Amino acid sequence: QVQLVESGGGLVQPGGSLRLSCVGSGSDFRFATMGWYRQVPGKWRELVATIRSGGTTNCGDSVKGRFTISRDNAKNTVYLQMNNLKPEDTAVYYCHAQPAGIVYWGQGTQVTVSS
Repeated sequence: QVQLVESGGGLVQPGGSLRLSCVGSGSDFRFATMGWYRQVPGKWRELVATIRSGGTTNCGDSVKGRFTISRDNAKNTVYLQMNNLKPEDTAVYYCHAQPAGIVYWGQGTQVTVSS
């Protein structure tokens, strides 16, 4: 069974940092695009950042310059380094991957930015 498991969420103060991790299993993710999306209740799921197998990245305008996505193909893992966090970054962050043309989602990890 293909699984994506996120970790690293938590409660931080504005201006703080967090590093999210997502580990894939049950498939070969080396050639898959992977990424992060976020969602708050009552709103649609928003693109945060994606990274292709070759390392090309794409970030949403709201996080550009603050968040960095990276990956380690040997570990089937994608990371999201979040710096200078703002209250509006509060959301459930979901890992995304598309191996063999099939889309998979993780269960999400909560990020709360509050003073």
